[in-house]
Amino acid sequence: MAFDTDGSVVARLREVCLALPETSERLSHGSPTFFIREKKTFVTFVDDHHGDGIMGIWCAAPPGAQQELVDTEPERFFRPPYVGHRGWLGVRLDVDVDWDEVAGIVADAYCQVAPKTLARRVREDFDTTP
Repeated sequence: MAFDTDGSVVARLREVCLALPETSERLSHGSPTFFIREKKTFVTFVDDHHGDGIMGIWCAAPPGAQQELVDTEPERFFRPPYVGHRGWLGVRLDVDVDWDEVAGIVADAYCQVAPKTLARRVREDFDTTP
């Protein structure tokens, strides 16, 4: 059962992700997925993936961030399947969402995957950590 029935959550996520330099979106494994330079994934939107009851994103994360956030706020953050072992972070979008925080998490994800020149531009704009 999908939770984003009107598409408003993925539309908001799309605005956040596509505002970053040289990004694009296409379906990957049936989910809206965001890429840098058409190649590297940095965010995937999931909506009840294999019946898990979660609407959220899976995204690249800085080293150590996944464990810290999951330990601190397990109701909002989780270790996603398939990519969690690589340190990727799951962020729930079916709870009270702070879109400014999500934008910061997405910017961090972008910076983990992007070439250094693009990451530097985003860090300057979003004040993300190196």
